Amino acid sequence: MTVQQPGEQSPRLRPLDIRYFADGRESYLVLRDPLGLSPSELVLPAWAGPILGLMDGSRDLTRIQAAYQLLTGRPLSYQQLAGLVARLEEELLLDGPRFRRACEEALRAYRAAPHRPPALAGKVYPERAEELTAALDSYVRQAGLSLAEADEGIVGVISPHIDYGRGWRAYAHAWSAAAAAARRAELVIALGTDHAGGRGRLTLTRQSYATPLGVLPTDQQAVEELARALGEEWAFAEELHHRNEHSLELALVWLHYVRQGEPCAVLPVLCGSLAHFLEGDYGPESDQRLEAALAVLRSLTRERRSLVVAAADLAHVGPAFGDSVPFDLAGRASLRRADGRLLTAIEAGDADAFLHPVREEGDRWRICGLSPIYLTLRLLQGARGRLLAYEQCPADPQGGSLVSVAAVVLASSTAAC
Repeated sequence: MTVQQPGEQSPRLRPLDIRYFADGRESYLVLRDPLGLSPSELVLPAWAGPILGLMDGSRDLTRIQAAYQLLTGRPLSYQQLAGLVARLEEELLLDGPRFRRACEEALRAYRAAPHRPPALAGKVYPERAEELTAALDSYVRQAGLSLAEADEGIVGVISPHIDYGRGWRAYAHAWSAAAAAARRAELVIALGTDHAGGRGRLTLTRQSYATPLGVLPTDQQAVEELARALGEEWAFAEELHHRNEHSLELALVWLHYVRQGEPCAVLPVLCGSLAHFLEGDYGPESDQRLEAALAVLRSLTRERRSLVVAAADLAHVGPAFGDSVPFDLAGRASLRRADGRLLTAIEAGDADAFLHPVREEGDRWRICGLSPIYLTLRLLQGARGRLLAYEQCPADPQGGSLVSVAAVVLASSTAAC
């Protein structure tokens, strides 16, 4: 390997899913590419964490080396650092020409396919239709539920996007309650967390989403209307995120299941971060693109019988997500109280009240479903929510890291909830 000379590169780490794990005396980081361009997860020793934090494109290797030693007091040779950068580059985890070429090739292949294939079939859920139906039937039965016939004026549902193995109970509650509304829907507006999305970004796709039960057709007219409001280039700039993002996929599989494999028109929208609105005087309502998009979405719900789906988890806490200590019983109780404030606002259908505690506490709980839930409440203004299930799911082998999820249905203000 040729050792890079000072000043030749200022590496910029791409947005990645980075988890911390401890195994006995050893601790390490697991780097996963949300876009799925990197062929595998990369495992690094935990001491490399500060190096990754310094890779923001503003420092060459010499400066990263000096800053790391100043921050940690640990020695770091130039050869070690150059080797790490080379490995990150090889795995397509750095922003740069090689990564951009890979993106272009992947996007061409994605758009040329007849539909978006299910990325998690055979991994998170069975890939055969019969086995999938049996598995979801089992979740519903284990939760003591059935697929209800009365929809009680339901116009929205908040569904988890955690894997089914941990979140099955919340999924079962959400979709059994929303089943009748899902069957009657002429259009499903699906808003999902984009874990790699840009600030305030709403990302569209013209591709239809496939599940093991068939294909859910994307409503092309709705896509075009929303693209005009957002701006064509802006709306599709991060379209590749649809290829591997799990949030919408995991909710749409349940939608297809409760419809017993019957297709319906879907408008799939990935929602980027609203973190930039959590500080300062300006809220999301100051974003003209978001407001224009909400106006289009409200128009669509008036024109057709619609169901709005927010594919959204709540908090992500503990060492796996960057907290210094595991969450014990007291920590779990504190998390439940914090989530309770959010759920109270959701039940009231109050988007501002939902956002307020997150702004107040600086998103210390890492609410990854913030965007789709907030936008759902704005879109369904006046709808009242009903909490059906709440879970704190383990996110590391020790159980000290947690992901909280909830199942909520929202009914129009003219219906009892």
